[in-house]
Amino acid sequence: MAIQYSMVARGVVVLSEFNSGPSNASSIARQILEKVAAAASNDAHVSYSQGRHVFHVRRTDGITVLCMADETAGRRVPFFFLEDIHGRFVKTYGHACQTALAYAMNDEFSRVLNQQMDFYSTDPNADRINRIKGEMSEVHDIMIENIDKVLERGDRLELLVDKTAIMQGNTIRFKRQARRFRNSVWWQNIKLSVTLIFLLLVIIYVILSFVCQGITLPSCIR
Repeated sequence: MAIQYSMVARGVVVLSEFNSGPSNASSIARQILEKVAAAASNDAHVSYSQGRHVFHVRRTDGITVLCMADETAGRRVPFFFLEDIHGRFVKTYGHACQTALAYAMNDEFSRVLNQQMDFYSTDPNADRINRIKGEMSEVHDIMIENIDKVLERGDRLELLVDKTAIMQGNTIRFKRQARRFRNSVWWQNIKLSVTLIFLLLVIIYVILSFVCQGITLPSCIR
């Protein structure tokens, strides 16, 4: 079996563990727990080598999940196992994880540890499923990146629409001003034409007045 030992703890308080065979893995795991608990960082993803075995540790939100695996197992499968166990444990016990006494969940959850250790150690689908999960995660990241680009392009489109609206507004104002100017010029031309017609009528009236009186312009000039 690739994964031979596993444990769930809060700080240095062991809540559940399972050992598939006789070994000193439990005592070594407690030493590692003390070391991890003394670290300043709340979260940790570390591995410790011990002979031909490696202890892998995942600590998240105060809950530490640990397993011992053969060095030939690598790190990917053990850490997928730890992620799986952490999710199952928190989902099952919720806030009780933060106040439970030592080994409070061992009777029930040790069976889950045994089952998942066997699955991740022997079932070829375990690594395949996790590989698919990794690929799906990459696709998810790409989708997020693409969505960000679309949103960014949307912002640019909004800016373009704003600029277009401003240009349209300026065009409308220019047309109004041009129409007002054209109307003003038209009225000025009308006024000038009326004035000229009026002056012409006055001149014609004066001429007709002289003609009606029998006085010609040349005689008037003399």
